Amino acid sequence: MTRPDIITFGCRLNIYESEVLRGQLESQQDETATDTVIFNTCAVTGEAVRQARQSIRRTRRERPDAKIIVTGCAAQIDPEQFAGMAEVDRVVGNSHKAEASAFAFDTLQPKVVSSDIMAVKETAGHLVSGFADKARAFVEIQNGCNHRCTFCIIPYGRGNSRSVPAGAVIEQIKLLVSQGYREVVLTGVDLTSYGTDLPGRPQLGTLVQRILKLVPDLPRLRISSIDSIEVDDALIDAITGDMRVMPHLHLSLQAGDDMILKRMKRRHRREDAIAFCGRVHAARPDIVFGADIIAGFPTETDAMFENSLRLVEDCRLTYLHVFPYSAREGTPAARMPQVPMPVRKERAKALRALGHAQKQAYFTSRIGARERVLIERAENGGMRGHSESFAPVELPGHMAVGNVIDVDIISVNDRGLVGIAAG
Repeated sequence: MTRPDIITFGCRLNIYESEVLRGQLESQQDETATDTVIFNTCAVTGEAVRQARQSIRRTRRERPDAKIIVTGCAAQIDPEQFAGMAEVDRVVGNSHKAEASAFAFDTLQPKVVSSDIMAVKETAGHLVSGFADKARAFVEIQNGCNHRCTFCIIPYGRGNSRSVPAGAVIEQIKLLVSQGYREVVLTGVDLTSYGTDLPGRPQLGTLVQRILKLVPDLPRLRISSIDSIEVDDALIDAITGDMRVMPHLHLSLQAGDDMILKRMKRRHRREDAIAFCGRVHAARPDIVFGADIIAGFPTETDAMFENSLRLVEDCRLTYLHVFPYSAREGTPAARMPQVPMPVRKERAKALRALGHAQKQAYFTSRIGARERVLIERAENGGMRGHSESFAPVELPGHMAVGNVIDVDIISVNDRGLVGIAAG
């Protein structure tokens, strides 16, 4: 299989795993199935699954002779749903995603290649030498989740929490830095549970501090979504004390009302989130927070939703990832009294409007500032990248993708900051 097309849905971990899979399959050099499309699916919402199915059907119409393989969380949770689609040639669960042989068509494989994800006990520290057409690299340090939030189906697609040993993580980052990558993103399903399954139970903060010490040539280390209630002191020390850790944290908050958080089976309360953001901001004033928030969770009243709206300002949230609640069969929340869908959508709209206002206010505050920007791609005759706080930046001219440069911000638009390379 040579140069498979991989269409990725969902999280940063899926992005990483798609690159690992691409490298594994390209190394096979199997010429018997050159026209192959792999869908790496997401199951976080019913809409994500619907979009994957729609894309599969469209691809079959456009490429009638291609081999279509479906993998990822949706394929693991409900393989028969995809196996029943006439457009699909094979379904590979997350339990077999790391096995290149499961994607080959020169063997007598069944249509569905999947097994019990809960039986998977380890996460391999896959090494990759590059990421196609990307300036930043993602490194998987953890997979799976031991928590059982009432709305979430993902543990059944990813299994229980398991961690990559620190030595393998550091070697991978060293390899990526040697390949010219200037920014590495640590990713996983439940990052702050890192190490609970390893000897000595090292925490995420310990790993981050070891990376910073043992890979001194890494300019930018970014941490993806975290659960603030599980953050250890060593991680806060690294975030607030080493400027190579990017000043942007995405928090898994989900709601701003204590009763809803309890019914979600979250482990934090409203005041915990506010206290965490306040502590980090006090120690590192340039920190910028993003957060996931669900609108219209079952039993949510107008007053409860107002608490989520107020949390945006109370936690100084800048980037919001808003989901209208989507019931997933098999989860406890799907059996709770549901908020009418029009109400869910209206609340999601209100949250997104507030998020847009927060983001634009932050962008406006950066006019006249100088930002360090990772150049990621050419676009519309200029270049695009992200600042340390993950603000999108566009600027004129041509420069090498992957470089980190100083940019003077001169204006904003709906897409982010606009700047010019500093003289």
